[in-house]
Amino acid sequence: MSAAPPAAERVAAISGHDQYLFREGTHTRLYEKLGAHLVPGRNGMETRFAVWAPNARSVAVVGDFNGWDPRANPMRGSDAGIWEATIAQAAAGSIYKYHVVSKDGARRTDKADPFAFRCEQPPRTGSVVWGLDYEWKDATWMRGRGRVNALEAPWSVYEVHMGSWRRDPADPSRLLSYGEMAPMLADYAKRMGFTHVEMLPVMEHPFYGSWGYQTTGYFAPSSRQGTPQDFMSLVDVLHQAGIGVILDWVPSHFPWDEHGLGFF
Repeated sequence: MSAAPPAAERVAAISGHDQYLFREGTHTRLYEKLGAHLVPGRNGMETRFAVWAPNARSVAVVGDFNGWDPRANPMRGSDAGIWEATIAQAAAGSIYKYHVVSKDGARRTDKADPFAFRCEQPPRTGSVVWGLDYEWKDATWMRGRGRVNALEAPWSVYEVHMGSWRRDPADPSRLLSYGEMAPMLADYAKRMGFTHVEMLPVMEHPFYGSWGYQTTGYFAPSSRQGTPQDFMSLVDVLHQAGIGVILDWVPSHFPWDEHGLGFF
């Protein structure tokens, strides 16, 4: 029996059609392709990684599962500039980054994953392998949201920054978790007659004073206030109260922290 091929060669995460749409600029579900995704493997769950780094000479996945060694799990590149690897040792909760070497070899940096679903809590800067399993309870809202969100429907939007709207009276320096804020925010919006809550960016950002407008994790709610599932629960509670949720999402702003998009 021949030896099994490397894990990075067993799973083709991104099809030719995906790459066509990507080049065209019309791929609207890249979060399902790029980033870290738990997938079934030969001996249980594995993690499939994909990242866009078009001017890289090489990219490798480094993390707590391989001693942060860039030689352990090199990624395979494509002519679209997308690099892929599937790693059996990486599991839910694993911390990782991408070790990127520039085309001229003059620069090498460990980058956080801009498509990660979860990040380490700042000031730590790693990305975290994570699933998005959650049992939603907002079926009633989902059935009627087309009517509530219609252009001709009445809207009254409450804009809120999650970290400063309310704090723990016993410890004002402590941020309330998504779960703690959910019933209070839903009750307040309902009593005040708002139809929607608009949240200033909740996506992960290293400098809290930016209010979320200097993003490093575009698909990861800030871990300062809980897990992705905790944030889903917040949205769920608002929906169950009949309140729509709008998220500010700012892909054009990013900081120059070494783990961010600068020189990616």
